[in-house]
Parts: sequence; C-alpha cells; structure tokens
Amino acid sequence: MLNSSAFLSERLLRAGLRDVVSVEPVSGGLAALAGTATRRNAPPVFVKAFADPPDDDVFAAEAEGLAALRDRGGVATPEVILANRELLVLTMLRPRPAGESFWERFAHQLAQLHLSTTNPRYGWHRDNWLGRRRQINTWEDDGFAFFARHRLLRWLDQPRVEAALEPADRVALERLCDRLPELLPDRPACLTHGDLWAQNVLATADGQPALIDPAVSYMWAEVDLAHVWTTSPPPEARRFFALYAELTGLDSDWRARMPIIQLRQHLAVLAQFDDDWGAADQIRATLAPFRARA
Repeated sequence: MLNSSAFLSERLLRAGLRDVVSVEPVSGGLAALAGTATRRNAPPVFVKAFADPPDDDVFAAEAEGLAALRDRGGVATPEVILANRELLVLTMLRPRPAGESFWERFAHQLAQLHLSTTNPRYGWHRDNWLGRRRQINTWEDDGFAFFARHRLLRWLDQPRVEAALEPADRVALERLCDRLPELLPDRPACLTHGDLWAQNVLATADGQPALIDPAVSYMWAEVDLAHVWTTSPPPEARRFFALYAELTGLDSDWRARMPIIQLRQHLAVLAQFDDDWGAADQIRATLAPFRARA
C-alpha cells in the first residue's frame, strides 16, 4: 500500500521545496493523494499529486480553473504556488465555519459568479479534468446539445458505465437527452465551478467562502446548484438555497430539475469508481420515466 506522506514528501523535494518538515495526509478527495506540508521557513501548504497522473495537463488545468473563478468571478480560491505534471501546491485554506451566516455569504458569492460571467457559448477553451477523467468542453452554441453530448452521453462508452447500465437505461438516457428542451429552461451559459459538492467549499483565514477542485466551463448555473443540493450539505445550508434562488430569480420548480442536471455527476462517478456511492441507483431512478413501456 502506498505511503502517501512519503510519496508527497518525495514529490515536494523533487519540485525544489527542500524545507518541508513533514506531510500529514488529508482525506476528502476521491481521485488524488493530498496532504498538508509543514515547512521550516514558510507557512504550511496544501499538496496534491497522483500516483499515476492521468495526463500532463491535469494540474495546469486545475490551476487555471482556480484563477478563472477568482479573476473572472470574484470568488476566493487558494493561491497556486506550483503546478506541474506531478504536483499541485496551494496556499492553505481553513475548514468552513458552522452557521447560516457563512452559507448566506456563499449564496451571495455564487450568485455573483453566475450572474456576472454570462457567455454566448457553452464550453471552455480547453478540456479539463473531473477526477481522473477528461471533461470534454468543446464549444457549442446550444446548451441542450452541449449538456447532452459532453455531460451525459459522453460517459456511455466507459467500461464501468457499460457494465452498470442495462440497454434500456441507455435508451432512456438518449430519450431524456432528446427531451431536454422540454424538461429544462433555456438558460444562458455562465462560468461554473463544475464539481461543487459541499466538500469543495472551504474558508479563507477571515472566514469568507473559498472554493477548491474546480472543473470549470461555461455552462448552466444550475449545474453548480444541483451538485451542492444533492451532496448532503449541512443543515445550516438550508438558507443558502432560498437566498441563492432569490438572488438569481429562480422559479419555484428548480428543485424538481436537480436530479436530471445531477445525472452528469452520477455518470462521472459511476465511470471512475468501483464503489459508486449509489450513483447507479440514482441514475436508474431518474431515468425510470423515460424507459419504454411494455
């Protein structure tokens, strides 16, 4: 079994950070090894690496996403100290504080991100990464076509997805994609975090919301909302959803759309992990109305 502390320490040394005293592993991420590195002559840093990197650009794409969220959307993110093929080193953030006030601030920040970064096209100027799989960001003029091709159907040829879904499920997904204009409102593209489960919401030193681990693209804002909604946010986040809906003018039916939009993430999880944390069951439940009747 890989010793993550030793592995990350060796990667830091190879990258030229020679004042590292120790590395303490941290949990929470599903794809990479991560830890906090204590340094002799500098503040501690967060470090992340893959034992077997999926490609050369994985950390460069993540660093670019952090910068885009900060510079274009005004959202706090950690500063990038180093990003190369083997390693990502970031300034440290803090665990988010408990309490509704934090989530109220986050509602304002996320609404501002989404409202201030609208774009005429859907996609991004490069592909980036969702876990260990490439997120396809080919530009499209039509949001429904982009979501169908690059966020749903693109997962169907992945071996774990092929093994988990029956042919009837695959046909149901194709039917759902054909009906997206009936099922979802026609929303503009905006800059989205792309992997916004609750664990990726942290805090700055002064307690302001901050985001990590992005998979950015210009997409529907509800992609981010659905991810927070469906990944067990804490009870104090209830106010976040009401306030975000108020700030962005969401209609009263937004909750009903969340399972359809979150299909993208369930499929990505199913494609990557042997333990899918119930993703296959969630996919089948969402697709049930679109299965052919006998």
